Formats: sequence, C-alpha cells, structure tokens
Amino acid sequence: MSSASNRSLTGRTLIISGGSRGIGEAIAIRAAQDGANVALLAKTSTPHPKLPGTIFTAAKAIEKAGGHALPIVGDVRDDACVQAAVDQAVSQFGGLDIVVNNASALDLSSTEHISMKKYDLMLDINARGAFALTKAAIPHLRRSDNAHVLTLSPPISLTPEWFDNIGTAYTISKFAMSLVTIGLARELKGDSIAVNSLWPRTTIDTAAVRNVLGEELTAKSRKTDIMRDAAYVLLTNAVGGATGECFIDDEVLASEGVTDFAPYRYAGSEEELELDFWMHRR
Repeated sequence: MSSASNRSLTGRTLIISGGSRGIGEAIAIRAAQDGANVALLAKTSTPHPKLPGTIFTAAKAIEKAGGHALPIVGDVRDDACVQAAVDQAVSQFGGLDIVVNNASALDLSSTEHISMKKYDLMLDINARGAFALTKAAIPHLRRSDNAHVLTLSPPISLTPEWFDNIGTAYTISKFAMSLVTIGLARELKGDSIAVNSLWPRTTIDTAAVRNVLGEELTAKSRKTDIMRDAAYVLLTNAVGGATGECFIDDEVLASEGVTDFAPYRYAGSEEELELDFWMHRR
C-alpha cells in the first residue's frame, strides 16, 4: 500500500464506463481533484426522466473539480465504439493508466420471469462490457508505470442460499465480471498491471438503485463516498501488490486506518444498514 501522503492520480488518465452518474461519477470526480484526465464512455447523452445526470454534466463536474474530461457517447456493448473510445482517450491524453469497469445493468427477476432480452442485456453490459473495455486497453496499460483495472463486482460466493433472493441471471452477470478480474490478473501477471474488483458492503444510495429497488432504501444505505474513497486507495496503490482480488469497500478503508464509518452512512447506526448482495456484516 502507498502511504496516504504519497497517494495521487495527478497526470493519470482513466477511462470509466457508465460514469455519467452514481459511483462511476464519484470515482471520476475524486480523480479529477488530483488533476487527472478522465474519459467517460456512457450512453446517457440526454436526461433520463427518472435518473438525473448525463455524460456531459459529469464532464462539467470533472472539469470543475480540477480534472480534464473527455465525454464519449457510446455503448460498451459495441466493440467498435469501445475501441474508438480507448483510441480517443489515448490520442487526447497521450496514454492510458486506469480502466474502471463501472457500467452495469440490474434486474433481480427470477429465471421464470426474466426475459431473455434482459438476460442478454445484463451479460452484454456487465460481463462482456468489462471484458471488452479491458481487452482494448491492454496494449496501452502495458506502457503505463502504474496501470490498474478496477471492476465493480463482488467476491464469488456459491452459497446456495444467496439465490433465494437474488436472481440467477443477475448473479451470473456479476460473478462473470469477477471472473474477468481473476482471469486477467493471471494472464497479465507479467505485465505490471493490477487487476482487481471492488464491491460495497452495504447498499449505496444512487439514483439508479432508488429507481430499481425503491427510494426507501436510502435511509438504509451508505453514500457513494465510501466507494469513491476505497477506489481511490486501490487505484493509487503501487503496482506489484494485490492483483486478482475482490475487495470490499469498508475493508479497504479499514486497512488504511479508518475506524469511523458514520460519515459514510445515512442510517443512524451500522446495524440499520441494508447489506448489499452477497455480503455479510463485519
């Protein structure tokens, strides 16, 4: 681990999928505070009726925070679009240091009730999207002196009880993202590229989560700040340490000496927090 005083993303170039709002935008703005270059690949070019924010409002927030933004309207499911986004980032900023696979689709429906169209959507955005963006970035990451790939996906748990409340389709899509982390970390072990995953212990209050799971969940959630800060720790670590790991946000921060998590939560106590999928209490 790098010491806190030495941590910085100054001059680093990140490409983030789905960074127009929520956790992805929070990670982007934190990087921008160091003066980082941030390329955003997202579909949201116009406001959604239920989800505030677009790729352009996120770009403005990045610039306001002190970074340099490159908003790229595109679909992570489109191979040509993914390659073009990586090429644009490298052309504009002179290289690429970090990939953040944040784009994700969510549907918890059971197998009987989910459509195959939605199943394909989740696999294409979640698993295939993470694979495709990282694949396109590998030649450029090899040229970086501190390259990282961070995918927002959980530790893989095959405990059968999880499937009582979490649909098989969504589980497959998120575990596949973690398999991308584990597999690519091994494939790239000789290239000085750290490949890891990060997942929240609890539900995180984002517009997307409120839209899918309900606004009442806000009072039982933590803020995006905790994922932002945990991601920052991982992305500023010196390459040569952890790779192929699936980290949990509060464990990352605890390893840095954080003992008070109250500022990160909306709930009155830790016990009131709603656990995220595949998570146990500390």
